[in-house]
Amino acid sequence: MKSKRVIISGGGTGGHVFPAIAIADALKSREKDIEILFVGARGKLEMKKVPEAGYEIKGLPVEGLKRKLAIQNIRVLMNLIKSLRMARRIIKDFGPDAVVGVGGYASGPVLWSAARRKIPTVIQEQNSFAGVTNKLLAGKAEKICVAYGEMENFFPAGKIVFTGNPVRDAIRDLSKVSREDGLEHFGLSGSDPVVLILGGSLGARTINRGVVKGLDHARQRGIQLLWQCGDYYYQEMQKALEKPDHKKIVLKPFIARMDLAYAAADIIIARAGAITISELCFAGKPAILVPSPNVAEDHQTKNAMALVKKSAAVHVKDAEAEETMMKTALELLGDKEKMKLLSGNIRDLAVPDAAQKICSEILGLMN
Repeated sequence: MKSKRVIISGGGTGGHVFPAIAIADALKSREKDIEILFVGARGKLEMKKVPEAGYEIKGLPVEGLKRKLAIQNIRVLMNLIKSLRMARRIIKDFGPDAVVGVGGYASGPVLWSAARRKIPTVIQEQNSFAGVTNKLLAGKAEKICVAYGEMENFFPAGKIVFTGNPVRDAIRDLSKVSREDGLEHFGLSGSDPVVLILGGSLGARTINRGVVKGLDHARQRGIQLLWQCGDYYYQEMQKALEKPDHKKIVLKPFIARMDLAYAAADIIIARAGAITISELCFAGKPAILVPSPNVAEDHQTKNAMALVKKSAAVHVKDAEAEETMMKTALELLGDKEKMKLLSGNIRDLAVPDAAQKICSEILGLMN
């Protein structure tokens, strides 16, 4: 009997890549012999993280349109045509029973090509405001898995399935690690509060600058900082920490053991990407969200406000973050009742079986 085959396409950031891997892991847990192939964009995060997770990936030269440099868009369009040809060839050679798109540049050519061949397609939309690629492909998809309500504003209502966003196994079961484990791993003290600062897998300039501006206040209050600043900003932030009195700071370009980071934290400052928010729900820690303004349709602000309306997070505007972010964090640390309220409310929003729900939709179409 021929084993089932699935292509998972998309990526670009951790917010696309890690859910894709979680979906693949769920499929493997249900169908031991299933064959899974990833298709991503060359030079993007998925080309590194997917093989590290034990899966094969093929790369397309697809990229996004440049808003200002019109001459470069000629190359972008040529690469899109090339990517469509490559996607058709990959689908023909691999012969998938279903194709899953998680958003990002590569999902467009792959899902389009699969739909043309009448292969069942599933879209996984992480955000509260649907991405352009997913909106364009929605008409041809059999199922659209979402994590927020009111998504019929973007997709055909009959195709929508509420599944939540899948997160990595280690994050979904944080009971396996303790605060002490986290403190020991990062060399932090158990006697002083820990603020975990996350700018996403690529880093965040505003958040980093906000931390630098608030260093003295944090030092005076005896606050420890566990700070993921991103590879691009790492050297710059190292220079900002050269003063000898900034000793309670652990600076990392990227934190691999996010389970231990969440366990160590008392409060968390983060962007408002959909998967970051989903992980924060499992962490169950008071969160300050600083949405990136540099995303399509300002969807991170919409993600953040969905939590703020439920008293599950605090919102700081990106334009105000340099001046107010660390002050807000220090004020929150001094308000134990508010910390308890935020912690309980955000934990209630966790969807523990999201990957399995998506897996069921995929397998249902294949059967």
